[in-house]
Amino acid sequence: MDGLLVDTEPLWTIAENEAAARLGGRFTPEMKLAMIGHGIDTAVPIMVSMLGRPVSDEPATTEFLLRRSAELFREPGAVVAQPGALDLLGAVTAAGVSTALVSSSYRALVDAVVAVLGAHHFTVTVAGDEVARRKPFPDPYLAAIRLLGADPAACVVLEDSLTGAAAGIAAGCATVLVPSMPIAAADLPGQVAARVDSLHAVDLATLAGLVHRPDPARADSG
Repeated sequence: MDGLLVDTEPLWTIAENEAAARLGGRFTPEMKLAMIGHGIDTAVPIMVSMLGRPVSDEPATTEFLLRRSAELFREPGAVVAQPGALDLLGAVTAAGVSTALVSSSYRALVDAVVAVLGAHHFTVTVAGDEVARRKPFPDPYLAAIRLLGADPAACVVLEDSLTGAAAGIAAGCATVLVPSMPIAAADLPGQVAARVDSLHAVDLATLAGLVHRPDPARADSG
């Protein structure tokens, strides 16, 4: 969601800068890269550790980030769709393809974004506070797949972070990386099905070509 379908990373960055300042430090690009794609429960310990602060600072920092990000998300016009996102969602919806929005963000933030993108585009949504383990674990995608009644091999995951891509791959889905931040070629997982620069480069034919389709002749032969 964040960074892939909507350009909310600048909003998160505002909250993260403010959180770091509250801890007497400075939020850096290195922190952003380390935290992106994580749920807030795993992102905050990364920030606190990189700032050299004690673990005891984590609960208050988590509370601040949740409250501040929710405020920013609710500001009129703050949540903006990424280039190509609405076109792709429209095409997928028109084709009748089941779609899940799977995010590490908590439900309150997911609902704010869905209201902007249009709830009719998503068959199901899974938020970060609704699973036991968040990305990079496969649990969020596996939960969505169960809700869809789908086979992981017939699903394509679109992700903007290495953390999210790891979750999609671990769930057994063909995974396309659309980076929202620069990622070195050496850091790309070998199992990524494709890497593209924008959602404009993704269409239904591309997605269909990535999924596993059983051989009907083999199925008929028993």
